[in-house]
Amino acid sequence: MSAVHYDSYTEARAHLKDLLDAAEKGLVATVRRDSATTAVVDVERLRHFLASIVPSRAQVVPEAGGWSVFVPGLPVAADGASFDEAVTKMVVALREYAEDWQQRLLDAPNHRDNWGLVQLISFSDDEQLRDWLVGAAR
Repeated sequence: MSAVHYDSYTEARAHLKDLLDAAEKGLVATVRRDSATTAVVDVERLRHFLASIVPSRAQVVPEAGGWSVFVPGLPVAADGASFDEAVTKMVVALREYAEDWQQRLLDAPNHRDNWGLVQLISFSDDEQLRDWLVGAAR
């Protein structure tokens, strides 16, 4: 099997299994609709790629007998009595940010470039997101 491309939604729908099989194998798989072409990509492959190119930049600092986690440039932070608690709360805060981004921030000038981060957050489970935050991304 090689790359697959369908020039219409109807054609792609008729060959959905081939489209999904190609994406799961990591092959180029696209669908054209009107003037836009959309790629179909296996989520785990995309998550792994995003984790490798989107740096966490998270900073964890001891503060007032506990720990604080923040990401410079993002309105996201969390505090906890222990390092683990602070990181766990940061995972929750990142998920809330991703939800807010999808609902209302995606077109805001100071947030629109966070598309890759939001995808990474959405495609990661809590353990994967935690590993990415603390620098153990797989």
